[in-house]
Amino acid sequence: MKKLILSAIMLVALAFSAQAQEISKNALGLRFGDNNGFGGELSYQRGLSSDNRLELDLGWRNSNDVDAFKLTGIYQWVWNIEQGFNWYAGVGAGAGTYSNKNDSNSFVYAAGDIGIEYNFPIPLLISLDFRPEFGGSGYYKNNYGSDVALSLRYQF
Repeated sequence: MKKLILSAIMLVALAFSAQAQEISKNALGLRFGDNNGFGGELSYQRGLSSDNRLELDLGWRNSNDVDAFKLTGIYQWVWNIEQGFNWYAGVGAGAGTYSNKNDSNSFVYAAGDIGIEYNFPIPLLISLDFRPEFGGSGYYKNNYGSDVALSLRYQF
């Protein structure tokens, strides 16, 4: 029985690793989400291998009530679903600063990321993801923030 279970696990792992995928070496674009008021973020992805990449996102907010910026770095694992479609998950961290009428402070946080993307035949990558963030040192209520975002990136 143990051999049967081990063989099944090895077959599933082989099937996932045998699927071809295409991760571009570089992708630059915008990540549109609520992100606790930060809204859009400038987003850059750097392919590290055929199934791993690094994503860096710079968000900023400038309003009458609050001025803030944050930088998030996430290491992602990418798995092919079907031709052009991938799903990905990652972990990372970030840091930022904010100031309002009563307070100003810096903060750090841990972040996760899970999403799905489509790689068009033209150099366009579109993705939808969910990112929870833990920490924030007073910027996030209850030290937790999250958002769902749509990203558009030019690949080169």
